[in-house]
Amino acid sequence: MTRRATLDRLTEICLALPEATSHDGHPPHRAYRIGKKHFAWYVENEHADGRVGVIVRAAPGENAELVSSDGERFGMPKYVAHRGWVTYFLDLDDRPVDWDEVRELVTDSYRIQAPKRLTRLVD
Repeated sequence: MTRRATLDRLTEICLALPEATSHDGHPPHRAYRIGKKHFAWYVENEHADGRVGVIVRAAPGENAELVSSDGERFGMPKYVAHRGWVTYFLDLDDRPVDWDEVRELVTDSYRIQAPKRLTRLVD
């Protein structure tokens, strides 16, 4: 899958959530927000790491658990990991992206960041 197709697929997942919006930051990065709060970022070469990923917020301590369970697929993003954010890498050559897992991670992040009135609308 090309990077553009990956970004399009992620955008489709994110914008399917109630009142979610996207904003292109420093290209090729894209932020996904609910109101003024971010719930996901698509990143390429974040801090010159050469990787493609989506950064999402996780429940307290879950980011460390995800990284320890699969250190190739998950990573701790600089500057925000201490606040519960985790990177899901979308560029592993030998393993396809599990889009159901991406949807679950994005939805969980949305639930953490969104107001309660909107989290009730999410399955």
